[in-house]
Amino acid sequence: MDLPADLPAVELTDPATMRVLAHPTRLRLLGELRVHGPCSVGTLSRAVDEAPGSISYHLSRLAEVGLVAEAPEHAPDRRQRWWRSVHAFTRTPSPLDTSDPERSAASTALRKSFVRGLADAHEAYLDAEHDLPPEWAEAASSGDLSLDLTAAELAEMAAEVGQLWERWLARSDRDRPGTRPVLALHALFPRP
Repeated sequence: MDLPADLPAVELTDPATMRVLAHPTRLRLLGELRVHGPCSVGTLSRAVDEAPGSISYHLSRLAEVGLVAEAPEHAPDRRQRWWRSVHAFTRTPSPLDTSDPERSAASTALRKSFVRGLADAHEAYLDAEHDLPPEWAEAASSGDLSLDLTAAELAEMAAEVGQLWERWLARSDRDRPGTRPVLALHALFPRP
């Protein structure tokens, strides 16, 4: 991850903010800024394959809700607009908190957008897999597993996975030779 270590996580509780972020282009833009650090509108336009005007609009919407900010210190001249993420991570409210139906619906919509974006990212990887150096393609992994667990065991497994992620996040360093951005996915949930 190429973000300063002091960037906080943001807990989204405002339904309007969740609805702004639920847009697929905005999710991708925020992801690009978090993975690559500050970027120009032109760079982001190429990364998500949308027109610069559209990118500027979506970035301004993200800025309105405090998820991104302009980064003029990175612009080589006044013709370029650069942006940065304000937070390293996004958290959503517990799905069990139904005290505000609007917030609950917005949280569900946002989490569904996250899942669609992750599926798109995985498909993009599969499309590009044959162009990767063999050691990267062989190191990648995906799969699924169906288990029979109690709710307490599921919570225990989720905690263990969280600890594993924390350990690898601490090791992550974009400036270390031989590294590249890697997307890690996990989902643990009872089958409906």
